Amino acid sequence: MANIQKLLSGFEEFYKKYFVEQKHIYQELYDKGQSPKTLVIACSDSRVDPSILLGTAPGEIFVIRNVANLVPVFDCDMSHCHGTSAALEYAVRHLKVENIIVLGHSQCGGIKTLVEEHNHNHNFIDTWLEIADTPEMRRLCQKHDNEEACSLCEKEAIRISMNNLMTFPFVAEACREQRLKIYGWYFDLQYGRLDEIK
Repeated sequence: MANIQKLLSGFEEFYKKYFVEQKHIYQELYDKGQSPKTLVIACSDSRVDPSILLGTAPGEIFVIRNVANLVPVFDCDMSHCHGTSAALEYAVRHLKVENIIVLGHSQCGGIKTLVEEHNHNHNFIDTWLEIADTPEMRRLCQKHDNEEACSLCEKEAIRISMNNLMTFPFVAEACREQRLKIYGWYFDLQYGRLDEIK
């Protein structure tokens, strides 16, 4: 219960900052709606909060978080739920973001599961991680020890997501028309470094 009380106290601080001392910020967001220029696709890992890492204010970035910051390939099968794809579509087609950042990080539990576990028994995680189960990922796992393989695969997962973004027609069109740019960034938890992934 102590953790919940801390969260409630945190909300009180948030309220004081944004609804008492700087109330114009949320008043403007309420009156005009959101218009972020950047979409960040990040991992759900509790240590990698894009708003904290990138020092953004409320309304400044639109964020999708999931296991291992993965983007699936475009799929028109409407019999399944597509949370990441739906948020991506909203960001690009409705909010008209100008940048997409795929933000990966070191010590990613999702990628570690993909690299180290051979007898998976998860209902949802295993299916989700199939997005990153490519021949290149398997090659990296075979050529390196687990720790190095994890690091290399974390970076490769960013590339996979960047490539998969281009399978969405509305993303590819926006990039072709130079209305949208895609970036890959890798956050090193140990050294606090942010590297660009090409």
